[in-house]
Amino acid sequence: MNRKTALAAAVAAALTLGTVVAASSQSPALASGTTANGAGFQSMTVVGRLAVMERAEKEAGALAKTLGLGPDERLLPKDVLVENDGARHVRYDRTYRGLPVVGGDLVVHYAANGKPASTTWAHEGAVKVAGVTPKLTGKDASATAERSAKHVTSARTTTLDTSQLVVWAVGKVPVLAYRNTVTGTGDAGPGSHEAVVLDAASGAVLDQYEVEQTVTGTGNGVNVGQVGIETSQGGSGYTLTDAAHGGTIVYDSYNSPQSNPAQNARTFSKSSNSWGNGSTSSRESAAVDASYGLAKTWDYYKSTFNRSGIRNDGRGAPAYVHVDNQLLNAFYDDSCFCMSFGDGSSQNGNTPLTALDVSGHEMSHGVTAATANLNYSGESGGLNEATSDIFGTMVEFYAGNSTDPGDYYIGEKLHMGNGYLRRMDNPAADGSSLSCYSSRAGQVDVHYSSGIANHFFYLAAEGTGAKTIGGLPHNGTPCNGDSFGGIGRDKAAAVWYRALSTYMTSTTTYSGARTATLQAAADLYGANSQERYLVSKAWAAVSVGTALPDPGNGTPTPSPSGSPSPSPTSSPTGNPNPGNALTNGGFEQGATGWTQSADDITNSTQQQAHGGSWYAWMMGYGSTASETLAQNNVAVPSTGSPKLTFWLKVTTQESGSTAYDTLKVTANGQALATYSNANASAGYVQKTVDLSAFRGQSVNLGFVGQEDAYLSTVFLVDDVSVG
Repeated sequence: MNRKTALAAAVAAALTLGTVVAASSQSPALASGTTANGAGFQSMTVVGRLAVMERAEKEAGALAKTLGLGPDERLLPKDVLVENDGARHVRYDRTYRGLPVVGGDLVVHYAANGKPASTTWAHEGAVKVAGVTPKLTGKDASATAERSAKHVTSARTTTLDTSQLVVWAVGKVPVLAYRNTVTGTGDAGPGSHEAVVLDAASGAVLDQYEVEQTVTGTGNGVNVGQVGIETSQGGSGYTLTDAAHGGTIVYDSYNSPQSNPAQNARTFSKSSNSWGNGSTSSRESAAVDASYGLAKTWDYYKSTFNRSGIRNDGRGAPAYVHVDNQLLNAFYDDSCFCMSFGDGSSQNGNTPLTALDVSGHEMSHGVTAATANLNYSGESGGLNEATSDIFGTMVEFYAGNSTDPGDYYIGEKLHMGNGYLRRMDNPAADGSSLSCYSSRAGQVDVHYSSGIANHFFYLAAEGTGAKTIGGLPHNGTPCNGDSFGGIGRDKAAAVWYRALSTYMTSTTTYSGARTATLQAAADLYGANSQERYLVSKAWAAVSVGTALPDPGNGTPTPSPSGSPSPSPTSSPTGNPNPGNALTNGGFEQGATGWTQSADDITNSTQQQAHGGSWYAWMMGYGSTASETLAQNNVAVPSTGSPKLTFWLKVTTQESGSTAYDTLKVTANGQALATYSNANASAGYVQKTVDLSAFRGQSVNLGFVGQEDAYLSTVFLVDDVSVG
C-alpha cells in the first residue's frame, strides 16, 4: 500500500594549469573492497558494473514473481550498489504492459549469500489498471495540459515537448495517465517547461511541476581563480574535453535556447592550452569555471562514495555555457543527460551561473535522477532540491578553493541582493524557505520546501549554536529550542548519500527521509550509535519526528560498522497501554484483531509509526474514496470514565479550515468524533474520545475515512487503546 502525500582511486584534486590527462586503463573486476570514507560501497569498474547489472536483469523475472507482481509487470534494473561483504542493493524501475510505471520503482536488498532480504517500495505490491487504452486522445491531453499549466504562463506545446502514456502509481490507486510537457514563461525564463500529468480517462490533473531542476536566481561565474583543468589534445590544438572524468565536454552553446542548448553549440578549441582571462570578456572563462566545478564534483563522488560519474557508469555528461540570453539560471536535464549554465542578466551584472556550488548542485541532480529519482513536486521535490544543495555544498568544502571556501550558503558568489540564494543554517532568512516542517511542506515551491532538509543536514553536521564557517556567520537555530552537537559534515553526507542511493524512492516524503537516514546511520555506525541518535535529534529539531533515546555513548563513534541491517527500522517513540481492552492496539501484529476495507495496516517505511514499526495509514487518494478500519466486540470498562485514546497524524494537500476530507471515530455506527484536513499536524497528536455512554458494553469501534474528489489527506493512526 502506498500513497503520495505528498552519487578505483580518486583522480588528483589539483592539477597544473594546462596539463593534458589521458584516461587510465581499468581492471574489469570489482575492486577488492576497502571501505570508502563514507557509504561503505565497493568501487566498480564499468565492466564490473555491467556484469552485476546483467545478473540483476537475469534475476528480474523470478524476482517479480517472488514479490507478488502481476503478469503484466516487468522489472528493469536501473542501478546497483555492492557492499564490501558482497551484499547488493539493486534498484529497479517497473513497466506495465510496456508502459513506464511512474512511482513503481523499488530497491531490493540482497544479503551476502545472494538471497533477497528486504525491499524498499515507492508503491508497494502489484500494480493493476483496467486497461492501457486511453479514453482521452493525445491531442486532447496536450490541449488540456496547456490550459491547466500553473507554473508557466502563455503555455504552449512545441516540437520539443512530449506527451507520454504512463501508469501513474504515485497516488494510492494506480491509473492510466498522460505525462505531458508544455513550454511557457516561468522561473527559468520564457523557455520554461512544465510537466502536467493527466488522468487518461477523465483528463483530471494528477500532478504538475517544473521540469528543469534548477538553481534559480543570479550567478557569478569566473570566481574559482587560477586553477588546473583537464583538457585533451588532438590534431593541432586542444579542446575542453576531460578524459579523466568520463569524457566530459564543455561546449559554448552560443546562446542556443535553453530548450535545446546544443542547437548552435560548438566545442571550445584553440592551439594553445591556456583558457580564459578571469573575466566575462572571454567566453572561455565561464567554461573554465564549469570544467573545474564538474571535475571537482566527479572527484568528490568518486573519492568519497566510490561513484564513477552521474550514473555510476564512468560516463561524463556534456555541459553547455552561454545558454540563451539574459538567463538567470542553471539546470540539469536528464532527458539529454546534460547541464546548462546561463550568463546571468543585468540584475546580477551579467555574471555567469557557473559558481562551484552551482556546478555541484546541478551534477547532483543527475545523481538523484540515477538513484532515488525523487519526484520533482511535493515533499519529494523538496528532498530532491535539498540533495543538490547538500552535495553542492560538500563539493565546495571538498575543493578547498581559497577563492571560494566551503560554507553552508548556496550561491554566495552569485551577487544576489541578499548575498546568497539559500542558507542551510537558517533557510527562513530568505523570507520564503521553510526552516521547520509543516503540513504545507508539500504545497510550496520545491526550492523553498528544500529548506527543511537543508536545515536538518546543517544541524546534523554542525549542531546548534553560532559559529563562523568559510568566513561567513552561521547560526543553527533549531525549531524545538534543543541544543546538541553535530556528527561532522563528512558523516552527515555519508548518511544522506546512503539513504538516497539505498533506501529512498521516487515518492519518499520527509517522514520517509527520516526513516531512510536513521537506517543509513544504523548501517554505517550502528543502531545504538551516537551518530544515529544525533541524526534523530536533527530531524526533531526541524519538526520531523521525535529524537530517539540517548544511547549514552558520549561522542560519535569513529568508524562505520560496514554491515547493513536487513531492512529500515522505525524508532519506538510510544508504547501501547498495558491495560488495553483492544486487541493489537499498536498494530505490531499486523491486522490481527482488526477488519479493514483496504490494506491500511502497514509497516511501510514511507511514513513513520508513532510506536514500533506498524501503524494504520488511512486515505491519501487525492480522489473520491472511503475506508473503514474496525474492531468488534470491544469490552468497554464498566467503572470509572472509560475512554478511547489514540495517536493521530494528519497531513494534507488541502488548505484552510474547511473540512473536505474526514476521519470519524464511531461506536456501534454512531459518530463520536470527527477529524479532518483542518487538523493537520507536523507530528502525532494524542486524541481522547469519551466512551462513558457505552460503559460496561461490548461495542464495535471503527475509524471511517472519507475523501473528496480533489487533493489528498492522509490520516495516520497508531497506539489505539480503550481503558
